[in-house]
Amino acid sequence: MSAAARLPAPAPAPAGDEATLLQGNKTLITAGAMFAGLMAFLDISIVNVALNDIRASFGTPLDQIAWVSTAYAMANITIIPLSGWLLKRFGFRRYYTASILIFTAASVLCGLSWNLLSLVVFRILQGLGGGAIIPTSQSVLFSRYPERQHGMAGALFGLGAITGPLLGPTLGGYLIDLSSWHWIFLINVPFGLFAAWVAWRHIHQPGFVAERAPVDRLGIGLLAVGMVSLQYVLEEGNREGWFESATITLLAAVAGISLVGFVSHELETRHPVVELRIFLNRAYSAATALNFLVGTAIFAGSLLLSLYCGTVMHYKAIDIGRVFLFGSWIQLLIFPLAGRLVTRVDPRLLLVVANTGIFTSLWLNAHLTPQADLPALVTPLFIRAVGTGFGFVPLTFLAVTALPASQRPGGTALFSLTRELGASIGTAWMSTLLDRESHRAYAAITSHVDAYNPWVQEQLATLKGGPGSHLFAPDSAALAVLQHRISEQALVKAFNSGFLFLALSFLAASFLIVFMKKPGPLPDRAVDTSH
Repeated sequence: MSAAARLPAPAPAPAGDEATLLQGNKTLITAGAMFAGLMAFLDISIVNVALNDIRASFGTPLDQIAWVSTAYAMANITIIPLSGWLLKRFGFRRYYTASILIFTAASVLCGLSWNLLSLVVFRILQGLGGGAIIPTSQSVLFSRYPERQHGMAGALFGLGAITGPLLGPTLGGYLIDLSSWHWIFLINVPFGLFAAWVAWRHIHQPGFVAERAPVDRLGIGLLAVGMVSLQYVLEEGNREGWFESATITLLAAVAGISLVGFVSHELETRHPVVELRIFLNRAYSAATALNFLVGTAIFAGSLLLSLYCGTVMHYKAIDIGRVFLFGSWIQLLIFPLAGRLVTRVDPRLLLVVANTGIFTSLWLNAHLTPQADLPALVTPLFIRAVGTGFGFVPLTFLAVTALPASQRPGGTALFSLTRELGASIGTAWMSTLLDRESHRAYAAITSHVDAYNPWVQEQLATLKGGPGSHLFAPDSAALAVLQHRISEQALVKAFNSGFLFLALSFLAASFLIVFMKKPGPLPDRAVDTSH
């Protein structure tokens, strides 16, 4: 008997919008979606702690190793907006299973790669699978759970989404210490095989009819060229001096022309590959815009804190991972709580609490000093974790429930894309701001430092008589130490400015909450076949 013949017969397809809902064992589908989302999010952060080991293994120049991350991000951000169309064309079961298997196979190839070029090629393949997994896992949960349980569905997806970045640096550090960098990729295999088995064996989409409309090749081409060019500009722009680089200038122009052409084409064609008219829904647009800014604040804030711990506090990678672990573990408890609250209280009130927490954490980060101890680093991160936990679920819930069920797969993909774009733009913005603000602060500080300044004279005299001064030329050694202190102070001011910019920008964006609508009563539309 074939495997297909052994599958349980699906229940009759519901009518109307309910036809897009999935059926199958709810527990296994939930576990599979959480594991798939976990490994996709895990791979975004875990590779960062291994870059030095990979560079040493391949003998790669420092300015080329970033392609390991850049290649994944470019593929990831290209496939996400296409996920809604691909789901309509191939259905949840086939598309989701194929995405997981592509990601898993690419993970094995990454672990077996023999040089930088092979690793970059396999990371592109892995990014295509991972980019498809992230929005599709979320769509699977929202499509399987009845509407009255969408808050819990969002919370369960969020657990996988935050556990990956939370455990990534720490887990990566331990795997490298115990074995080698190859295992940061090979660890995906058991999760991937389990998730793929669940998707193929247990996901049923009654009444699914594949979309047979003509393929929008022009739209796909414009989107791919535009997104790849944009991601390259965001990833490499700061390293190459932005528009001082001919490559960055050219690709920025290509991205602008391609994406403007894509939007124009999609609004005019009868069969768009991405349904942009979805943004005519005011509540969805407001939630998506705030999601973009949440991605900017959270990812850029995490980047700044990670760099602060490394450059100012001189923490090792494993110690930085522990800071994030100690500060963010509370999200594992907050997400299920938010999932229950989101259908019992006005979700917009939860967003106010969340935005207050995120703003407060960034404000506290903006006042860090080089003498900061572990509690001073962990406390703002803990507050931000609470804010993110109370914000992720209601924001997703408000966006998804604002749409009819037929538009939710595509809407979920675009919602995920905006968060990824916010993360990329925020990271590029903070990298540039940090560089410029540190130079500006250094110039401002040194303008007040001269040989006749009593404070300078006092500092130099203290340094000349310090420990070890007899081993070096006292004057030169004292000046070098003083310059180092000024550079450190300038760097701290730059970090503080970055956190402050993020805090104020996020506070100003909170007005978007007023454009969101409180969901009405949510009926239980799905047929529960979990047993």
